[in-house]
Amino acid sequence: MTEETPPKADDNAIRFFDNREKYLMFVTTTTEKTEISRRIGEELDKIAPTPPSLNVFDAGVGDGTVLSRVMREMHCRFKNVPQVVVGKEISMEDTRLTLSKLADRFAEHPQTVVVLTNLYYAEAPSLEPRRAANKEKLQWWDIPLEGDSAHDFSQGIGQLDEILARGWQTKSSKKTGNPLYVTPSVLVLYRKDQAFALDGLIPKRGQHVPNYDLVMAAQPYRSRQSAAFKAEKVLAPLAQALAPNGRMVVIQSTGHDPGMEIVRKVWPDEEPFATPRHLLIRTLREKLNADGEHFTFDAHHDSRALFTYHMHALPDEIGSNIGTSTLLAAWNAAVYVAQIEDDRINEMLRNGKYIDVTQNVLQRHGGLWFQDESFVVVKNA
Repeated sequence: MTEETPPKADDNAIRFFDNREKYLMFVTTTTEKTEISRRIGEELDKIAPTPPSLNVFDAGVGDGTVLSRVMREMHCRFKNVPQVVVGKEISMEDTRLTLSKLADRFAEHPQTVVVLTNLYYAEAPSLEPRRAANKEKLQWWDIPLEGDSAHDFSQGIGQLDEILARGWQTKSSKKTGNPLYVTPSVLVLYRKDQAFALDGLIPKRGQHVPNYDLVMAAQPYRSRQSAAFKAEKVLAPLAQALAPNGRMVVIQSTGHDPGMEIVRKVWPDEEPFATPRHLLIRTLREKLNADGEHFTFDAHHDSRALFTYHMHALPDEIGSNIGTSTLLAAWNAAVYVAQIEDDRINEMLRNGKYIDVTQNVLQRHGGLWFQDESFVVVKNA
């Protein structure tokens, strides 16, 4: 979720996306990451990278599962093409988890450059802060990894904790309560034995020009924000960083699923998904094509745009007597996707109403699934 999104929050409140336990339970008990990776992977069929490299931007790497999966598929499709992958993530722990998944990528695809940064959406594609004061504060680490095996690279990556501690600290915005970076930071990783061959691809401070063949934008904003905000603050800057014929895949929740049934049985008037893709495309088109047809938009038919993911559960777990751990995982997934704040969740946990509600929905549907939608923005050549 974006660190730049309003509305005004209680400075003392813990927002849904700050709660590590909820996030990690959601990631490990659902197939969301697998399905998002599959959808983004489909877009690789339409990408034709030009020399010298295939360039990818991930607009929120999270725990790195989607990025690492997509990088594996990139290797299969473009085995001999150098890759430059830039990922934005403000969370120190998510950045650490992402790093832990990269060792095998450097081993399998030697000509890989990975860049992680905590910069904002308008800054991250170019790896440069907008404000002069932040430009002066920018911390830039260039790390050539020693060795030639996944074990070697894992050892080297494991020694980066001090860098993360220095570079990925956050503070709360006085206006919104959302996390902001304390110090703008960029971490560049590549194999030392490939440094000569990659010299022209390794980003240098103040010299990186956005030119991405693929931008991955999966759930990059808070769902309740307006279409105007999402277009102007998040999606437009990302689209403008595309190379000619580059493609941006946008993925967001729809709320048309049993997960939302659970939420509405507790909070009947809840409407967290304010911007269906057609509205968002219309708003983004007005922003990007105000002075000409610079971008093409593909909303796709529902049969392609919509896809589902589900909560892991054994066949005998969803019966007349569902276990507490399964109910808790389902409830957690439902309120996480709907982005319900902790104070409201805690109230439901105290009165226990969520147990009967969740059990009823799971039994009626034989499990729990969620629906996402996707669309694509293409920069015209």
